[in-house]
Amino acid sequence: MNTNPDPYLMFPGISMEEASYLSKAAEDLDDVQRRNFYGLYASKRKNPQDIMLLALLGFVGVAGVHRFVLNQIGMGLLYFFTGGLCFIGTIVDLINHKSLTAEYNQNMALESYNIVKLNIR
Repeated sequence: MNTNPDPYLMFPGISMEEASYLSKAAEDLDDVQRRNFYGLYASKRKNPQDIMLLALLGFVGVAGVHRFVLNQIGMGLLYFFTGGLCFIGTIVDLINHKSLTAEYNQNMALESYNIVKLNIR
């Protein structure tokens, strides 16, 4: 019997949209697959507050670190060599850090689901 049906609610900084997305993604998985899905997803998931703090590094001369962490290597290089697009891109990313993180996390949830569903080891 599953004593904690929503283990993803323990993730730091989780939004209701992300929780809803995860519950819909995992609804056709059995208990073992669901446990594997949440474990794999937890290892790949990024916290929006961490991305915000990394974006703030753009103001002290290390722009683009948050883009590297979100696996956006091209944008990370562009931000690094242009000073966060003259700080404008960094400011925009500070405002949109939650949506950047949500997009990354959705991609990681889909990837985790596919790995678990195909039972790739």
